[in-house]
Amino acid sequence: MIKTDITGIGDPFVILVGDTYYLYATDAPDGFKFFTTTDLNNWRCGGYCYSGGKWGENCFWAPEVHFYKGKYYLLYTARWNKTHSLRTGLAVSDKPEGPFVDIKYGPLFDIGYATIDATFYLGDKNYLYFVRDCSENVINGVHTSQIYAVEVDQTLTNFIGEPKMISSPDEEWEQRTDPKWRWNEGPVVIHRNGRYYLNFSVNCYDNRNYCVGAAEADHPLGPFVKYKDNPILKYVENEFSGPGHNAVFTAKDGTLMTSFHIHTHYDKPSGDRRACFGKVEFDENGRMKIII
Repeated sequence: MIKTDITGIGDPFVILVGDTYYLYATDAPDGFKFFTTTDLNNWRCGGYCYSGGKWGENCFWAPEVHFYKGKYYLLYTARWNKTHSLRTGLAVSDKPEGPFVDIKYGPLFDIGYATIDATFYLGDKNYLYFVRDCSENVINGVHTSQIYAVEVDQTLTNFIGEPKMISSPDEEWEQRTDPKWRWNEGPVVIHRNGRYYLNFSVNCYDNRNYCVGAAEADHPLGPFVKYKDNPILKYVENEFSGPGHNAVFTAKDGTLMTSFHIHTHYDKPSGDRRACFGKVEFDENGRMKIII
């Protein structure tokens, strides 16, 4: 595992552009900064790539930058100043360092409930994954975060069909913090050898049991089947705590890597987290593994 000196963040996301890695994270109260390196070790903060204060009033979380049709698209979470409810935003730039400009004044979509942690899967067809947030999604008295998926058009801004729930925290290992709160969040989907792999984070981010699970499907909309031996990334006693909200990227040498965060202080789990990297591998049966 590569532990960086980038702390005080959460939800790290990395893309490689030319010879430079760019990292984006939950890191500021009013937008997002970016960090760069050429070796995954020595990072430099480049300042803000997106400044909020437009339709989003606070809670700038979980940024991801995707290259698509010659431009860079920033997906992110913010609290909508119109409703004070969490929503998903989309901004665009000609450069990975920004400045990113919202494609419209307001969230990317509004389906009447709080959404967070959006990600794209871009291919012959494009798909958006997002989380119906537990702040407003209460099931039988339990605040529950669930992952949804929907196909989107070539502009990335319009749904094709209705969002479909693809993952919910319904297993024992996903219920190890507060019994009144449960999470499936931080989705990422990759495709390999005809299979679609979903990673997702479970339990509360400020608890050592925050961890990453995996599921597989034959189609980007599922059904996704969770691994019986989940999680595939979890805390290690006396070494690190609360690994989660990962994303997958390809390194310069072709190695498949994952970014994720851990608690900066092992003995004091909190929202202060450190960006880390591990390798993604697959066993002889095609099952995903995260190597730290």
